[in-house]
Amino acid sequence: MIRDFQMGVEGGGGFVMWFLLVCIVVGIGLILERLYSLYIKASLNPRTFLDKLISTVDSQNVNAGIALCDKTPAPVAKILKSALEKADLGKDAMEEMVARSAAIELAFLDRGMALLGGLTTVAPFLGFLGTVMGMITAFAAIALAGEVEPTVVASGISTALITTKWGLMIATPLAIIHILFTGKVDGYTRDMEEAASGLIDYLIESYPKRQK
Repeated sequence: MIRDFQMGVEGGGGFVMWFLLVCIVVGIGLILERLYSLYIKASLNPRTFLDKLISTVDSQNVNAGIALCDKTPAPVAKILKSALEKADLGKDAMEEMVARSAAIELAFLDRGMALLGGLTTVAPFLGFLGTVMGMITAFAAIALAGEVEPTVVASGISTALITTKWGLMIATPLAIIHILFTGKVDGYTRDMEEAASGLIDYLIESYPKRQK
């Protein structure tokens, strides 16, 4: 694979291969960051945390629930904390704070996703560009030679097609990973919304009754 890349750089691909290398480096960086953010930092199950939070508030008080959220480094904890902080102001105030907090946390979950998706589109086009440039170079050499030499044509086209190969090799795994990450973000977002709604319903309906 390294030899193919070098052939693409030295042959028809030229500078396009360096742009493809940038795509590889940026793509790997985004994948590593997203793996940490989505599968480590946001690994806490919102529904499980909601049950634990309600149990804490139920057995102690709202302040204890806020303290639990402070000790939990996860997006869902920050969203649910915003509801607890406005628990004494009613449902509308809690929903407004949850919406504001959710906007911040969703931006964290979506960070880099647009760029990752863009790389899946850009990489194949760069590959095709390198191929076209390589074929132009090959046919220019034929024009200068004044005759069609099969070995010259085959060599030039082979080198040119390397850029297309690398463009597709980069875009295909990135596209699959982007789909997986998007599904993870969507699922986590739905779970956070359900957890926030469940906590607000509890604070409005059940918690006041238990305090009597």
